[in-house]
Amino acid sequence: MLNRFAAPQDVREQLLLQGFSNLLPRSSGSSLQCFVHRSPVHVPSQRHQAGQLKQYYLLNAASLLPVLALDVREGDRVLDLCSAPGGKALAILQSATPGVLHCNELDAHRHEWLVKTLESFVPQTLSDVLKVSNLDGRLFGKIEAGAYDKVLLDAPCSNDRSWLFSGRPQHGALWLRERAKLPELQKDLLRSALEAVVPGGLVVYSTCTLSRAENSEVVQDILSSCPNIELQELNELALSFAHHFTFDPNTPFGLLVVPDYGRTWGPMFVSKLKKLC
Repeated sequence: MLNRFAAPQDVREQLLLQGFSNLLPRSSGSSLQCFVHRSPVHVPSQRHQAGQLKQYYLLNAASLLPVLALDVREGDRVLDLCSAPGGKALAILQSATPGVLHCNELDAHRHEWLVKTLESFVPQTLSDVLKVSNLDGRLFGKIEAGAYDKVLLDAPCSNDRSWLFSGRPQHGALWLRERAKLPELQKDLLRSALEAVVPGGLVVYSTCTLSRAENSEVVQDILSSCPNIELQELNELALSFAHHFTFDPNTPFGLLVVPDYGRTWGPMFVSKLKKLC
């Protein structure tokens, strides 16, 4: 993902010469630029240099789907509830300049990581737009009820992406044991996110797990218990990226990108909710 604040035209030209292509269609009208390659290639991470912004950020391309689903517009008040390591916050800023972008992360180590990411990619001229906090995301529905137009909840999850590609099966066993504890936390965070948006506001819920209990069942529980919440369709988004991602055809209440041969993007579950009143 290119950083529009670091004049990346030369990087863009180099990527095109190396066979990369832009993930987003030209017709999207977005200033967000993310380049992908058909084959596995190594692109080095850029080191942080004081006073210089990094030109690009490396991420799983499917991680952009929650940001695209949120569809942030100029001036929107946006909360990124579980923001670390910061890739989705950066993608929001590549797409538009919100009125406020509040990036929150509870975990102390990840909060530090988030701060460093933002410092490496975001110019000082946007310091009045950015707010960074270290709070329990479950509090926002109470302390900032109705304060935001849009909320991104990339929830803590059992993180199948990490153990699927780690080559260390024992990590997978540990995450599977912990998986049963997560849905209640995810539901609490999602309720908090919905309380933090104005009537008519939008919340995007996402995870990087294949677990139905952490994905569609969390959303189903919220829809069953909150009559003022409406599920939003994401069919158009899925159609736009069907040539890049493999979507599970049997996932209700959202989209699920599943890793496939030659398409190792994901897992990434995305659901979009609207608060009616």
